Amino acid sequence: MSIRITTLIENIRGEHLGLECEHGISFYIKTDDTAVLFDTGKSNKFIKNAEELGIDLTKVEHVVLSHGHYDHTGGFKYLVEKIGNSFDFHISKDFFDKKYGFNGLAYQFLGSNFDKRYLRKNDINTEYVTDDMVEISKGIYLFSNFKQVYEYEKINPRFYKENNNKLVVDRFEDEIVVAIETNKGLLVILGCSHPGVVNILEAIINRTGKTIYGIVGGTHLVEADNQRIVHTLEYFEEKKIKLLGICHCTGERAIKELKKFKEQFFYNSTGTSIIIDE
Repeated sequence: MSIRITTLIENIRGEHLGLECEHGISFYIKTDDTAVLFDTGKSNKFIKNAEELGIDLTKVEHVVLSHGHYDHTGGFKYLVEKIGNSFDFHISKDFFDKKYGFNGLAYQFLGSNFDKRYLRKNDINTEYVTDDMVEISKGIYLFSNFKQVYEYEKINPRFYKENNNKLVVDRFEDEIVVAIETNKGLLVILGCSHPGVVNILEAIINRTGKTIYGIVGGTHLVEADNQRIVHTLEYFEEKKIKLLGICHCTGERAIKELKKFKEQFFYNSTGTSIIIDE
């Protein structure tokens, strides 16, 4: 099977200076059997980049949104305007809880720009992810329901969500990640890893019994202290992860430390493709 994962948008450009970038992320996943879009950035820029890269988004059969923050969901309405509703849409059952950031004095809305009424109006076939693990196409899985196992991976208490008309700390029950089976192990694609990248990877290993070949995407180490960064990198080393295409919300300090993994690490910027032929 041939697998190609293209980063349609990310915070920075790669070598292709004709592409646009923004604080957000979107991946196009193409296998012999299907095409999956994972996250849509915060605007329509990922669509423009797809056109520039010769990627036909009308071929997308599955759209998955990792969680309800604007920088992962803001482009969804532009996608529907562009290609219609010819795909299966996968989100968490908790996706539509309104999300906020709190600065100690005031709240700022950080959530998505559409609701269930928009999905009904546009007749979008929506599948709410409730199970720990679900296969959406041959060798492509969604994982959710992550538990906090490692105490050093604490969720930042500045994130809130609205639940039953009350603002409570957001535990990111809506977080979804994608994993693809390869002959080298699982390739895990991350949105923001709010529950903790180590918690996520450990859950996937325990549920599948498989090794992790690589991880791509955001790790949310941008707000991590030095101890958490050290523990996270030790975990990557312990699990012998061979590919670390980490970006977006990872942060400069963690990226600096990751550069020590000279054989495994690259910054997964806008326009980057990972190609695996099996």
